Amino acid sequence: MSAIVSFRLSRNYLTFPTFRTFSNYASPDKSEDVAVQTGEEQFRVLELSKSRDRNDRNRNRKIPAWKSRTPPPRSHKMPVDQDWPSVWPVARSFHPASVPLPLHQGFVKPGKTPPGKFANAELMKIPNFLHLTPPAIKRHCEALKKFCTAWPENLDTEEKIVQHFPIEISTTDYCHSGPTIRDPRARIVTMKVKLDKLQLDEHAKDKLLRLVKERYDPSTDILTIVADRCPLRKQNMEYANYLLTVLVTESKKREPWEDEKGEQDMEKYIWQGSVSQKTLQSIVERTPGTKLEPEVVQQYAQSIERFHNEGEDIDKLKDYKQSVKRLLGLKN
Repeated sequence: MSAIVSFRLSRNYLTFPTFRTFSNYASPDKSEDVAVQTGEEQFRVLELSKSRDRNDRNRNRKIPAWKSRTPPPRSHKMPVDQDWPSVWPVARSFHPASVPLPLHQGFVKPGKTPPGKFANAELMKIPNFLHLTPPAIKRHCEALKKFCTAWPENLDTEEKIVQHFPIEISTTDYCHSGPTIRDPRARIVTMKVKLDKLQLDEHAKDKLLRLVKERYDPSTDILTIVADRCPLRKQNMEYANYLLTVLVTESKKREPWEDEKGEQDMEKYIWQGSVSQKTLQSIVERTPGTKLEPEVVQQYAQSIERFHNEGEDIDKLKDYKQSVKRLLGLKN
């Protein structure tokens, strides 16, 4: 035996609960969704889906004209002199109704116009820079100006900047659309420095050039170091500074075996300490009253070094001839 209790709420009072018993409640001839009768009333049936006749009745109903009217896009109401940074203040996906420009994007067959900006997925794929217009950049610069220091007045030329700041460090930032803002190429650090700013002697300069090899450009006298081994830019910047420090320190060291090198062991001809210099000094010492001007000797040394290191040609032969005549005091 099972019992079901039902309550009935009237307008002014609550009736006592009525009990009704059922035998064989779960019998197959009685369905569980049959409402329990309590006198003349019946439980309301819960409808999870609308009936078909109600859907048909709603479908045939006419919608008023003022409800079916679609408002025009926002771009049609925008004035020409509007404040665009307030309309598009930050980076966001493309929205056709907010951009008063007739944009087209997409591949079509030749002779046809690309799809417009409305319902165009291609315009939403690519990143846009509508938030970086000249007025917006100017406004950002004005806001950041209070956090910046004034440029030094003495650094008014490029030569002064290179003199006081000989090391140039270059990095690159990348902006793209993706799940992460990090780009592996942004970690690369390029350091450039002029070799004459390192204050090296001939021995140290020659040793440093052997260590850096093709990283030195003789036409511009610039040494370039590229660091990309570490995962972060800051780490690569510190590693580049470490490499430059080690190169300068090691090039200034002089090993004992380096003093044993002779003229025949040199990779290039050096007039200082050569047999030619010693011969010229001995001639001057044996000839009384002979005095050579330093400029004449320097010109002769440069011409003979060029002749041996850069090879023979007409210009070098003429230069060498004129230097020898000046050295011997002969008239042209």
